[in-house]
Parts: sequence; C-alpha cells; structure tokens
Amino acid sequence: MIKDSEKSRLDSFEEMLLSVREQYDEKSRKLTELKSAGKEKTATYRQLFAEKMHLQICLRCTGCTG
Repeated sequence: MIKDSEKSRLDSFEEMLLSVREQYDEKSRKLTELKSAGKEKTATYRQLFAEKMHLQICLRCTGCTG
C-alpha cells in the first residue's frame, strides 16, 4: 500500500516530469522555427539548443527519452 507521503512525492515527480516534457517540446518547436528561418548561428538558437540538451539529459536521467 502506498503511503500518503509516497503518493505526494510521486505526484510531485510526475508534475515535474510533465513540465520538463512540455519545456522540451517548446524548445524543439522554437528551434525548428529558427532553423527554418536560417538563424542557426544566432545566440538565441544556441541558447535554446543548450536548454533543450539540458532538458534531454533530465529526461534520460528519469528513465524517459527526450
């Protein structure tokens, strides 16, 4: 049987995971837009790319692929 504290921790983890997935998808979408506009060399593109890679690592560490 799952204790209330364990359920709370699991709920918090699932919330965090959903947030990370949403952020990852948003970064991917923005990168696609910038790439289609030929802006791969911009600081914004590079920053978003780094953020996306960080989120991907977070997803892989949780056992989810990104």
